[in-house]
Amino acid sequence: MNDIDALIRLIAPEADALGFALVRVRLYGKDDERTLQVMAERPDTRQLTIDDCANLSRRLSDKLDALEEAGQDPIDGAYRLEVSSPGIDRPLTRRQDFADWTGHEARIVLTEAIDGQKQFKGELEGIDGDDLIAIRHPRTQDIAQVPFALIADAKLVLTDKLIAATVPLSMDGADEEILDTSATADEEEDIH
Repeated sequence: MNDIDALIRLIAPEADALGFALVRVRLYGKDDERTLQVMAERPDTRQLTIDDCANLSRRLSDKLDALEEAGQDPIDGAYRLEVSSPGIDRPLTRRQDFADWTGHEARIVLTEAIDGQKQFKGELEGIDGDDLIAIRHPRTQDIAQVPFALIADAKLVLTDKLIAATVPLSMDGADEEILDTSATADEEEDIH
């Protein structure tokens, strides 16, 4: 089958049942080297813990295995399942993502050019209506409006502002200092 829309319809309720919002479903690779990538997040934190990823992975594996046993395998052939959080420089896949991350820098690639341009990089200015994504050019300050339907790929750009806006779920261990005790006596003289 390998229909992404059908996979999304299959996966979204499983993520919802755990309280997660589905960010992206992608099937890539070829032959026996294919990967089914599922990105999800907790709506309140926009992140997933390792345990969250493991729980969603088990739930999806059970669902996909049951469909395969029933002769209704949604993916032809072998593949790997990869479940993850979208990360800090996350893909922007839903209209709401462009509104939620207004004020942050993004890179947008279109399926076809608008006025000779297929790639845009700048600060997100939000959504105009339901269809147009506004992005401000960093040098000229011109605002381009690109149709959501033409977006092939979009993601946030890692900046200090984005790092400051994305608080980790846990800082446990972040203040621990790791010392390298493997230095020899000669090297220790150089260190001091």
